[in-house]
Amino acid sequence: MSAQFDPDNLLDRHSDRDVMRVQYLHMWDRETELLRPRLGRSGGEVLSIGCGWHPGRHLFPAGAWRMTGVETSEEIPLALVADGTLDAGLAGRAGELDELPDGSFDAVLYRLVLHHIAYRGPLAAVFEEAARLLAPGGVLVAVEPNMLHPVGLGLTAANAAGLGTALHGTPDDIPLAPGRLEREARAAGLEPRLYGVTYTWRRMAPRLQRALWPLDRALGARPRAARWAHTLLLIARRGPDHRR
Repeated sequence: MSAQFDPDNLLDRHSDRDVMRVQYLHMWDRETELLRPRLGRSGGEVLSIGCGWHPGRHLFPAGAWRMTGVETSEEIPLALVADGTLDAGLAGRAGELDELPDGSFDAVLYRLVLHHIAYRGPLAAVFEEAARLLAPGGVLVAVEPNMLHPVGLGLTAANAAGLGTALHGTPDDIPLAPGRLEREARAAGLEPRLYGVTYTWRRMAPRLQRALWPLDRALGARPRAARWAHTLLLIARRGPDHRR
């Protein structure tokens, strides 16, 4: 989904992978903590679009959930099917999955994907496709960086100045505004709710990250406070009488 990445960028030259892993593991825990009790079901069919090598099994565990993964080439999905991570996989692009039947999934997952798609064009087709693929009561789930967080504002400014690749390796990390996610979901006929996954940044010192983690649990489920988190979780539900 993303543009070609340049590893020789300013932030990565001065970042420690072990430090960043502290936040990655925390985000997995927080996403699970927020999503599981709000899914409305304990199993079913899930489609992970732009699945990459980490398609979101922490959110939709094997056995209870049958997961289909989609990537722009079939190499990654087929490898994940072979090792048992995915139940099925196919090549395709978000907004162009016409071969998949209407109402065939209980959940559609975009984990850290939409902000790459936003670099290439509008998001409307992606949300409309998710609404089409969802069964009644199903949910679109998206995890995305927030444009309103100080880090998101900085990345937005760097992108606008043409410094995205030099600063963080790619021009297509486009932090998304909470209001945009909500509007896109509503325009597709879905009922959105936003949550704050974390207020920390992966490049912060681990001691500072851990000191701020209590804020995540104290504020992340509060609608107003969630809008200022570093990372957002969107849960957008298809109603029982959804019409397009």
